[in-house]
Amino acid sequence: MAGMRITNQSVGKQPPLILPHQVTGVAPGTVPMRIKTSQSSGDRLSQTKSMVLQDPDLPPRTISRHRRNQSQHNIGGAGAVETPVVLNGEYLNKAKISEGGKKLRKNWTSTWVVLDTDKLLFYKDSKQEALTNLKPGCSPDGMDLCGAVAEWTTEKSSRKNVLQITTSSGSEFLLQADNYHTISKWHDAIKRTADNLSKGAAGKASDKPGIRRANSTEYLPRHGLPSKTLSLPRPAPESLCTKEPKPEHRRSLKVFKSSKLTYSMSDSADKNGVKNRLKKFITRRPSMKTLQEKGIIKDRVFGCPLLALCEREGTTVPNFVRQCVEAVEKRGLEADGIYRVSGNLATIQKLRFLVDQEVEFNLDDSQWEDIHVVTGALKMFFRELPEPLFPFPFFELFVEAIKTKECKQKVQVMKKLVLQLPKPNQDTMRVLFRHLQTILTCSQKNLMSTQGISIVFGPTLMWPELDCGNMAVNMVYQNQIVEFILIESPEIFGLQKK
Repeated sequence: MAGMRITNQSVGKQPPLILPHQVTGVAPGTVPMRIKTSQSSGDRLSQTKSMVLQDPDLPPRTISRHRRNQSQHNIGGAGAVETPVVLNGEYLNKAKISEGGKKLRKNWTSTWVVLDTDKLLFYKDSKQEALTNLKPGCSPDGMDLCGAVAEWTTEKSSRKNVLQITTSSGSEFLLQADNYHTISKWHDAIKRTADNLSKGAAGKASDKPGIRRANSTEYLPRHGLPSKTLSLPRPAPESLCTKEPKPEHRRSLKVFKSSKLTYSMSDSADKNGVKNRLKKFITRRPSMKTLQEKGIIKDRVFGCPLLALCEREGTTVPNFVRQCVEAVEKRGLEADGIYRVSGNLATIQKLRFLVDQEVEFNLDDSQWEDIHVVTGALKMFFRELPEPLFPFPFFELFVEAIKTKECKQKVQVMKKLVLQLPKPNQDTMRVLFRHLQTILTCSQKNLMSTQGISIVFGPTLMWPELDCGNMAVNMVYQNQIVEFILIESPEIFGLQKK
């Protein structure tokens, strides 16, 4: 064979063999090819599945397993494509987070992954499926690596060793393995394959007119053709893209990066514009007092401080409290579990809305027929006071008073504290406890006792300003204080016993 040196030291002795890793461009694990050299540079390459015989005097050349990747006029030239990398397969964790630019829900699955010459193949069941022939019509999921970008990522997942692959169509995949060396091997192989395919596609696009393609009898025209004619898509070689994506979805790396940059800049500009408009709106926004003076926002009843509400209404007891007390005493004294049973919350909120909007309403109307709705609204009114009926500065004083052992002395201390309360608090408390005394007169029918009422109204009428103590202990004191005042209300408030 021309260009080869064969020594005749012994008959039948084989020529020296070249190991696969000694051939430039051949990845470990692949089957190297034999090159039959010829004196004429125009001869085609002849490739067989045997070991490579190489002339030691000649520099090593890049060898391709596919003829169609090379032209007979540029063998070994600068535009030659490296041998594709093939990985038989391995179990990796895969997640698809985007398809065609549309984000998807991330769902990790353990998948048998195979790297082919131009794409990644994903097998669902096991590696046996990849090693055996698939049934007709059954094909594994695949990812085209033509124009794909492979890079490490730490933002798309909290897992470690995550590889992100972005295809030319805008789809994004995540591959992950617990072993760094395993995923690093796949990262290098996928990146090399994508780069080889991109080089092959670029070399194909730059073919000069008048040169015949390999394995083809078709000649390209030598003279000027319109640019549209030259840019018509040609059948892709099998080594490049088995499934070529649509032209409108094929984007190079530079185009993909520039589109991302443009989007982020425009998105940032939009955010700055929104911030500026919000700042102008906030600076020009009228105050709450101005809106209330113009009647745009009306004063609330629920959640309004008791002193301010009574001052606005010109009374020492809120009108809503009086209306609820009258309605309950009119048709709810014998209701089972009065104040203990909860009413329908939606109906209670409806009543609250009408009260806050100062709309005229009648608690005897059919929509308020359930008396537990009225009692629920009254309890909500006291719970939503910014400062409870027993003001914050008096909380510890009432707790110390309830600890007094002698009963008469305890009554006198409680009465003294009640007389020290602001007038709206004192009068509202007197009306409420007189009403609760009326509830107790029908205890045999409504099944309510002083202890039951104190459990309901203890945390409703008083609570500490700062929850720094034991909540359970505070609740015990709350219930005891309300129960004691309820029992001794005739003496404390000067009421007549019923």
